[in-house]
Amino acid sequence: MELDDAYDNVGYIPDAMSYPPRWAKAAGAYRDVLIAEGRALLGLPYGGTERQAFDLFHPKDAAKGALVFVHGGYWRRFDRSFWSHLSEGALAHEYCVAMPSYDLCPEVRIADITQQITRAIETIAEHVEGPLILTGHSAGGHLVSRMCEPGLLRETTAQRVKRILPISPVSDLRPLLHTSMNELFKLTEDSAAAESPVLMTHRLSVPVSIWVGSKERPAFLDQAEWQSKAWSCPLHIATNKHHFDVIDALSDPNSEMMKDVLL
Repeated sequence: MELDDAYDNVGYIPDAMSYPPRWAKAAGAYRDVLIAEGRALLGLPYGGTERQAFDLFHPKDAAKGALVFVHGGYWRRFDRSFWSHLSEGALAHEYCVAMPSYDLCPEVRIADITQQITRAIETIAEHVEGPLILTGHSAGGHLVSRMCEPGLLRETTAQRVKRILPISPVSDLRPLLHTSMNELFKLTEDSAAAESPVLMTHRLSVPVSIWVGSKERPAFLDQAEWQSKAWSCPLHIATNKHHFDVIDALSDPNSEMMKDVLL
């Protein structure tokens, strides 16, 4: 299809296929530490299918609130078990970290996943008091951006969201109509527009900050810039980072990304 190459990350990242097993290994090792310390609650349900569940990690001291991380994978890959190590940065700053999984395309549509993440955040809000920070990578960046649509989250929950940080987000889904991935997404012009954050003219009044790697595909640099301009929000370009390693900064309590998350 016309835009397959433009949205192909794997083909342009050296040793790309080594990343998923490395993520899984790092996540498992860090999760084991949290389990041993009694700071992990795993597989908490928020919906009616096996994948509609989240892991909740607690800091050593009283929590200031919760950071929710929504994973990517083009709405068709991965689950929460690959990313536990990314919670280290927020935990060090005394925030709980919640990581939901969700059902994947083609079993569900992207609009269904948006609704699932809405339910996940509502359920997480019942488990943790205080402010909520929403961040997500790639498709997850799209999903946390969608939470800015008025009426998705309950008003009491929306009022607790203090910051949203999309990382390498897919902000305009219409180009995906011209990729072979749409055989799984089954997007139409109307449904792609309805799920595109760049076209959300009414949004919650929540501070948003967008991150993307300087070595990402031009299409993802464009997607980040489109959302930044449409939403009049800051855009941070992480030097020498590509689509698969730009998220590493979440595991570093002292990274510029974590400082931005916790503003």
